[in-house]
Amino acid sequence: MKNVLVKGLVALSLTATLMMGAEILATVNGKQITKADVNSILKSAGITFDQLRPDLKKKVVEQAIERELLKEYAIKSGIEKDPEYKKALEKIKKDLAMEIWMKKQFDSIKVTDKEAEDFYKKNITKFKKPETVHARHILVKSEEEAKKIIQELEKTPKDKLKEKFIELAKTKSVGPSGKNGGDLGYFGPKQMVKPFSEAAFKLNVGEFTKTPVRTQFGYHIIYVEDKKPSSTIPFADIKDKIKQQIKMQKFQEIVSKKAQELKKSAEIKTNI
Repeated sequence: MKNVLVKGLVALSLTATLMMGAEILATVNGKQITKADVNSILKSAGITFDQLRPDLKKKVVEQAIERELLKEYAIKSGIEKDPEYKKALEKIKKDLAMEIWMKKQFDSIKVTDKEAEDFYKKNITKFKKPETVHARHILVKSEEEAKKIIQELEKTPKDKLKEKFIELAKTKSVGPSGKNGGDLGYFGPKQMVKPFSEAAFKLNVGEFTKTPVRTQFGYHIIYVEDKKPSSTIPFADIKDKIKQQIKMQKFQEIVSKKAQELKKSAEIKTNI
């Protein structure tokens, strides 16, 4: 069942890619070579045509032209009469039929705004953003050194504290953020190691830790620059994503139900 769903999603992704890649790059004996055709060649390399340098774009288009000429030659050679070709073609037909059927099922599913709103209300906790804090820190190797820095900060006037903290972070901190004044940006309660996070969230804006905070990385002095309270993402901001999630759930249910129905009337033998 998992493979069935995966193939369905692949088909949807493939269709979207084809629609976006209709730009014609070359024509060979009347056959158009589009950007989507070239992207399929580049897929295994994990790159797209638009990401290539101009000289490489030309080479890739030349390869696509050669592939098209070789395909035409293969057909003219009579390969379509070969039993191996016929067997492979039948398999491709079945896979393609299933993928197109899945796409049609997916496209036929409608999700109303009310369904999305009901889902939002029922799962409101999933759309809550936790409190975040914007902090800076100075990381040193010893507790003694950390205490000396704290003493220096305690002597600093409040209106000069942030400036002084940044200066000390740049000159004293051994952490990678030191060069940026110890800036860690905004983070949630679970994004940092526990001792560090607990200490940071206890501070008010403009305060720093008066005792060194020990973690596996060393000793920290933390300064809180700003705080943002917990909030809930508005329904309007998340509505489209919710509708897409509901649509995918309905699609999976349709495919699963149909597969179970087919199993009941099928002759199935397994070797496991």
